[in-house]
Amino acid sequence: MSIPEAPATGLHAHAGAEGLAGAQEALERPAWHGVLEQFARDYLQDRRSERRWRIFFRLAWLLLVLFVALAVIEIGPRASVPTGPHTALIEIRGDIDTDGESSAENLVPGLRGAFEEPTAQAVVLRFNSGGGSPVQAGILNDEVRRLKALHHKPVYAVVEETCASGAYYIAVAADEIYANRASVIGSIGVLMDGFDLSGTLDKVGARRRLITAGENKGMTDPFSPMSQAQRAHVEKMLEQIHQQFIGAVREGRGRRLKETPETFSGLIWNGQQALEQGLIDHFGTLDSVAREVVKAAEVVDYTPKENVAERLARRFGASMGAGAAKAMQALAGLR
Repeated sequence: MSIPEAPATGLHAHAGAEGLAGAQEALERPAWHGVLEQFARDYLQDRRSERRWRIFFRLAWLLLVLFVALAVIEIGPRASVPTGPHTALIEIRGDIDTDGESSAENLVPGLRGAFEEPTAQAVVLRFNSGGGSPVQAGILNDEVRRLKALHHKPVYAVVEETCASGAYYIAVAADEIYANRASVIGSIGVLMDGFDLSGTLDKVGARRRLITAGENKGMTDPFSPMSQAQRAHVEKMLEQIHQQFIGAVREGRGRRLKETPETFSGLIWNGQQALEQGLIDHFGTLDSVAREVVKAAEVVDYTPKENVAERLARRFGASMGAGAAKAMQALAGLR
């Protein structure tokens, strides 16, 4: 005997109706609704990612600002000058040029501070430099002699490793020059260097395109030949600068200088040879000069120091300038 099925009632009947309604709604909903939903989800995800990156960059800039501030506080000012007698030190290191630590712009304020300090008994210029710009060296030579005459304060040059070319140009402004027996001294000469690549382009099948206003404007171009007249002009100019250098050496060294045909030839000598030729006066170090000559053993460094913040700012500015120049070149090329 069979039992008849009961009709669907209550919860089961309601669930079945909702399922049928949902299926019918899904069939009736346009396809672009799904695209909009996906777009909305992607947009919200991008906004969250953008917000995270914005927070990251803000934190990075904050850390950079804190680093620069700490660098300025830590390295910025020079130690306070003691009230007692001392020897004032100015360091001349590396290349003597407009952008280096041994530029006239950087060192002159330190020189003035050392000469003007009443408790500084003497000024010592300590050299570790192979030279550089004759202009910068000439400015520093003139300033040392001017300050020495103005303040009547003795000046001594102390050579550690090297004092050559433009560095020696500055050193001869001192009252006496001290060095080590193995120090490198001299190189009293002037040069202008470069390359002659005028034949290189022919070998690779290229031609130089150089447009100038003035027949001698491009005479230092490495891919253009230099005429005899142009070479004679450059040699005359260098000879005049050389004579200025020689005049400074003769004025600074006076009768102590034992001139020979090689003295102003651009040769270099060790400290022993330099002493024999009158290019230096004695053997000594910073400490021995301060202790035994100046009679003020305490040494205070008056050399202006570039702090980390200034170095970062200059490098950042240089890189920004280079980037801007490249961008301008790229725009010019697109026109």
